[in-house]
Amino acid sequence: MLRRCDLSSLLRLPFLSLAFFLVTCISSLAQRSVNELTPYERDTNQTATYYQIISWYQQLDRQYEQAKLVEIGQTDIGKPLHLFLLAADKQFTARPNRVTLLINNGIHPGEPEGIDACMMLARDLLKTNKLPKNILLAIVPVYNVGGSLNRGVSRVNQNGPESYGFRGNARNLNLNRDFIKAESENTRAFQATFQSLKPQVFVDNHTSDGADYQHVLTYFATQKDKLQPDVSVYMTKRFQPALDKMLTARGFPPAPYVDHVGDTPESGLVGYNDTPRYSTGYATLFNCFGFTLETHMWKPYPARVKASYVFDEAVLRLCEREASTILANQKFANEAVRRQKTFPLIFSLDRTKVDSVTFLGYEAAYKPSEVSGLKRLYYDRNKPFTKRIPYFNTFSANVQVDKPRFYLIQQGWRDVINQLKRNGVTLQPLSKDTVLTVSAYHIDTFRTGQRPYEGHYIHSNVTLRTESQKLQFYKGDFLIPTDQSSNRYIVETLEPQGVDSFFAWNFFDSILDQKEYFSNYIFEDTAAELVRKDPALRKQLEEKRASDKAFAENANAQLDFIYRQTPYYEKTHNRYPVYRLN
Repeated sequence: MLRRCDLSSLLRLPFLSLAFFLVTCISSLAQRSVNELTPYERDTNQTATYYQIISWYQQLDRQYEQAKLVEIGQTDIGKPLHLFLLAADKQFTARPNRVTLLINNGIHPGEPEGIDACMMLARDLLKTNKLPKNILLAIVPVYNVGGSLNRGVSRVNQNGPESYGFRGNARNLNLNRDFIKAESENTRAFQATFQSLKPQVFVDNHTSDGADYQHVLTYFATQKDKLQPDVSVYMTKRFQPALDKMLTARGFPPAPYVDHVGDTPESGLVGYNDTPRYSTGYATLFNCFGFTLETHMWKPYPARVKASYVFDEAVLRLCEREASTILANQKFANEAVRRQKTFPLIFSLDRTKVDSVTFLGYEAAYKPSEVSGLKRLYYDRNKPFTKRIPYFNTFSANVQVDKPRFYLIQQGWRDVINQLKRNGVTLQPLSKDTVLTVSAYHIDTFRTGQRPYEGHYIHSNVTLRTESQKLQFYKGDFLIPTDQSSNRYIVETLEPQGVDSFFAWNFFDSILDQKEYFSNYIFEDTAAELVRKDPALRKQLEEKRASDKAFAENANAQLDFIYRQTPYYEKTHNRYPVYRLN
């Protein structure tokens, strides 16, 4: 910290020392005035580099007792992941009598407005001593450290800053698709921190592209139909209207994130289906409501930074004003989820239910392309409009599941077990070897993506067969009780039909490999004898031949059909290794 130059010190010094002291004070004051400005404030076409970001927060940590910069884990680039905590009472842990607001920046470092806005917001809150007493504010200065260090101009048509980070991280992962599979060190550190903080409200700062329109700021909230109902009603009926009013008063009238059903926004906007792989979808699993802020990349960079600042500050002030209600809602929701019996797994947009929103757009038209000569879309900024447009934001659950009393997973599935533990799930190890009667899923059919997505070939459209089986389990295998506030996370990751289940993300793919087979020329005789001795099996074979021409013409398929009815066929093939126990 800087020392004050006072008159009594000056009067006691000899001339040369006095001169040196004056120069030092002037230099220190000049340095202080420079250091109180972020790189963005010194040049509004610049965004802070990784090293400038961390240095800035270290400076605030040194200067203010109400601030603390901590390392919360490693990242894939080998640099630490930081968290900046602000607390008026200098207590930097989650407490039951105050709201924890978590703000994430730079998950896509090419979208850097939140980085610069939060640097200024943190300074301003500390400098003016306006930290809310009932809020723990937690800021991730820059989440994708590898992407931040990979600086360039990768976002074509973005209107500033001069250079910025890259979307992919050090492993070329899009970290906003990693919140369930958690392959990145960044994500693992984030999950552990999230479970420690247990935030009630979450903000993820982004930048949008797409259609052109007048709004500088759009956002989407946690999908309302996925939230626990009491939290959802509060967010949509009370928090969001107040937030929109505050944003409009500050000169940034918002609109929902612009994803439209037709060629242009006037065709109608569609709510965002933020499944658990996304940051806000992950937060939803723990009764934390969130917002993904999307400023428009074609607006001037200073306007986008200002919009981010205004948005984050508005959320903070609403959390301060509504703290008691927010805390009570999450507490109620946690208890309700403990008791909840039926859980939705897959949602789809209900196009029969439509609302409307005020949208500030530009008229769209078509003209010949100078490149292809074909028709191309453009927006005419000389023709702005304000109108009500359709908004489709109701999602219905088309797959639901009843929770069991326990799930049971064998200890060999360490990756899944570690994921569960990191995300606050309580597991109970078996104290001895035991035989249990369980409900076992068998994977009948599924669809696998034909192209890699974030390093995976995701499974979907899973159909199951369920059997009651008596199986051997061993000391150290884990029971997972479903009377936990983390039930949403448990069910959505462990039920194989879930859109972001561990099965969908290939954690259990080894069960899909058959390990033992038969030799056709030898098994022919065995199969013939089985069919002779078992009239029911013969009938099944004949019926399948009659109904399936390809099967009837495939000798190996018919042998395989019989083989699967024998004791030799491995019982673990396609048997899902997470069992249900009631």
